[in-house]
Amino acid sequence: MTQHKQVSVRALRISDESEWRRLWTGYLEYYEAEVPEEVYASSFARLLGDDPQDFSGMIAVVDGTPVGLVHYLFHRHGWKVENVCYLQDLYTDPSVRGTGIGRALIEAVYAKADAAGAPSVYWLTQDFNHTARKLYDKVGRQTPFIKYQRP
Repeated sequence: MTQHKQVSVRALRISDESEWRRLWTGYLEYYEAEVPEEVYASSFARLLGDDPQDFSGMIAVVDGTPVGLVHYLFHRHGWKVENVCYLQDLYTDPSVRGTGIGRALIEAVYAKADAAGAPSVYWLTQDFNHTARKLYDKVGRQTPFIKYQRP
Protein backbone atom coordinates (compact mmCIF):
# COMPACT_ATOMS: atom_id res chain seq x y z
CA MET A 1 0.00 0.00 0.00
CA THR A 2 1.07 3.57 -0.51
CA GLN A 3 1.53 6.28 2.09
CA HIS A 4 -1.22 8.88 2.36
CA LYS A 5 0.03 12.36 1.59
CA GLN A 6 -2.63 14.28 3.50
CA VAL A 7 -2.55 12.59 6.90
CA SER A 8 -2.80 14.86 9.92
CA VAL A 9 -2.94 13.88 13.57
CA ARG A 10 -4.69 16.24 15.93
CA ALA A 11 -6.37 16.35 19.32
CA LEU A 12 -9.92 15.05 19.52
CA ARG A 13 -12.68 17.66 19.27
CA ILE A 14 -16.23 17.46 20.52
CA SER A 15 -17.37 17.39 16.88
CA ASP A 16 -15.43 14.11 16.41
CA GLU A 17 -17.69 12.12 18.73
CA SER A 18 -19.54 10.08 16.10
CA GLU A 19 -16.38 9.25 14.14
CA TRP A 20 -14.45 8.56 17.35
CA ARG A 21 -17.26 6.21 18.42
CA ARG A 22 -17.11 4.42 15.06
CA LEU A 23 -13.35 3.97 15.31
CA TRP A 24 -13.34 2.96 18.98
CA THR A 25 -16.13 0.45 18.31
CA GLY A 26 -13.94 -1.08 15.60
CA TYR A 27 -11.08 -1.29 18.10
CA LEU A 28 -13.28 -2.95 20.72
CA GLU A 29 -14.70 -5.39 18.17
CA TYR A 30 -11.18 -6.42 17.15
CA TYR A 31 -10.57 -7.44 20.77
CA GLU A 32 -14.05 -9.03 20.98
CA ALA A 33 -15.00 -6.55 23.69
CA GLU A 34 -18.06 -4.47 24.40
CA VAL A 35 -18.61 -1.60 26.79
CA PRO A 36 -21.89 -0.06 27.93
CA GLU A 37 -23.06 3.33 26.70
CA GLU A 38 -21.99 4.99 29.96
CA VAL A 39 -18.37 3.97 29.24
CA TYR A 40 -18.53 5.47 25.74
CA ALA A 41 -19.87 8.70 27.24
CA SER A 42 -17.44 8.89 30.16
CA SER A 43 -14.44 7.92 28.03
CA PHE A 44 -15.14 10.58 25.42
CA ALA A 45 -15.74 13.22 28.10
CA ARG A 46 -12.48 12.31 29.83
CA LEU A 47 -10.56 12.37 26.55
CA LEU A 48 -11.75 15.95 26.03
CA GLY A 49 -11.23 17.04 29.63
CA ASP A 50 -8.28 18.88 31.12
CA ASP A 51 -7.60 16.65 34.15
CA PRO A 52 -3.96 15.51 33.83
CA GLN A 53 -4.96 12.19 35.44
CA ASP A 54 -7.25 11.37 32.51
CA PHE A 55 -6.43 9.92 29.13
CA SER A 56 -5.89 12.17 26.15
CA GLY A 57 -6.91 11.35 22.62
CA MET A 58 -5.85 12.16 19.10
CA ILE A 59 -7.35 11.30 15.77
CA ALA A 60 -5.74 10.74 12.37
CA VAL A 61 -7.48 12.42 9.45
CA VAL A 62 -6.93 11.78 5.75
CA ASP A 63 -8.62 14.02 3.19
CA GLY A 64 -11.05 15.23 5.87
CA THR A 65 -12.03 11.74 7.03
CA PRO A 66 -11.03 10.33 10.45
CA VAL A 67 -9.20 7.05 9.87
CA GLY A 68 -7.51 6.28 13.19
CA LEU A 69 -7.33 7.06 16.87
CA VAL A 70 -4.96 6.85 19.80
CA HIS A 71 -5.55 7.19 23.55
CA TYR A 72 -2.67 7.80 25.96
CA LEU A 73 -2.06 8.65 29.61
CA PHE A 74 0.78 10.16 31.62
CA HIS A 75 1.41 8.67 35.05
CA ARG A 76 4.04 8.48 37.77
CA HIS A 77 6.57 5.66 37.90
CA GLY A 78 8.27 4.37 41.02
CA TRP A 79 11.67 4.11 39.33
CA LYS A 80 11.72 7.51 37.62
CA VAL A 81 11.41 11.16 38.58
CA GLU A 82 9.55 12.05 35.41
CA ASN A 83 6.18 10.67 34.38
CA VAL A 84 5.87 7.90 31.83
CA CYS A 85 3.33 7.65 29.02
CA TYR A 86 1.03 4.67 28.52
CA LEU A 87 -0.42 4.30 25.02
CA GLN A 88 -3.61 2.37 25.72
CA ASP A 89 -5.62 2.28 22.49
CA LEU A 90 -4.41 2.49 18.90
CA TYR A 91 -6.69 1.77 15.97
CA THR A 92 -6.79 2.46 12.25
CA ASP A 93 -9.52 1.68 9.76
CA PRO A 94 -8.76 -1.63 8.01
CA SER A 95 -8.82 0.20 4.65
CA VAL A 96 -5.75 2.29 5.59
CA ARG A 97 -3.62 -0.28 7.40
CA GLY A 98 -0.07 -0.44 6.15
CA THR A 99 -0.13 3.14 4.88
CA GLY A 100 1.63 4.89 7.76
CA ILE A 101 -1.40 5.95 9.79
CA GLY A 102 -0.51 3.80 12.81
CA ARG A 103 3.08 5.04 12.73
CA ALA A 104 1.87 8.66 12.52
CA LEU A 105 -0.34 8.13 15.58
CA ILE A 106 2.47 6.53 17.60
CA GLU A 107 4.91 9.26 16.59
CA ALA A 108 2.34 11.89 17.63
CA VAL A 109 2.20 10.27 21.09
CA TYR A 110 6.02 10.23 21.18
CA ALA A 111 5.98 13.98 20.44
CA LYS A 112 3.40 14.63 23.19
CA ALA A 113 5.49 12.59 25.63
CA ASP A 114 8.66 14.48 24.73
CA ALA A 115 6.87 17.82 25.13
CA ALA A 116 5.62 16.71 28.56
CA GLY A 117 9.08 15.60 29.69
CA ALA A 118 8.03 11.94 29.74
CA PRO A 119 10.35 10.25 27.24
CA SER A 120 9.27 6.71 28.22
CA VAL A 121 6.26 5.50 26.19
CA TYR A 122 4.95 1.94 26.48
CA TRP A 123 2.00 -0.14 25.33
CA LEU A 124 0.65 -3.68 25.34
CA THR A 125 -0.63 -5.86 22.53
CA GLN A 126 -1.77 -9.43 22.17
CA ASP A 127 0.88 -11.88 21.01
CA PHE A 128 -1.21 -12.90 17.98
CA ASN A 129 -1.60 -9.32 16.72
CA HIS A 130 1.02 -10.00 14.04
CA THR A 131 0.07 -7.17 11.69
CA ALA A 132 0.39 -4.49 14.37
CA ARG A 133 3.54 -6.09 15.78
CA LYS A 134 5.31 -5.59 12.43
CA LEU A 135 4.89 -1.85 12.99
CA TYR A 136 5.66 -2.02 16.71
CA ASP A 137 8.94 -3.81 16.00
CA LYS A 138 9.94 -0.81 13.85
CA VAL A 139 8.94 1.97 16.26
CA GLY A 140 9.50 0.33 19.64
CA ARG A 141 11.38 -2.38 21.49
CA GLN A 142 9.68 -5.50 22.81
CA THR A 143 10.25 -6.11 26.50
CA PRO A 144 10.32 -9.46 28.33
CA PHE A 145 7.45 -8.55 30.68
CA ILE A 146 4.35 -10.73 30.90
CA LYS A 147 1.12 -9.10 32.07
CA TYR A 148 -0.86 -10.47 34.99
CA GLN A 149 -4.09 -9.13 36.37
CA ARG A 150 -6.42 -9.83 39.22
CA PRO A 151 -8.96 -12.56 38.32
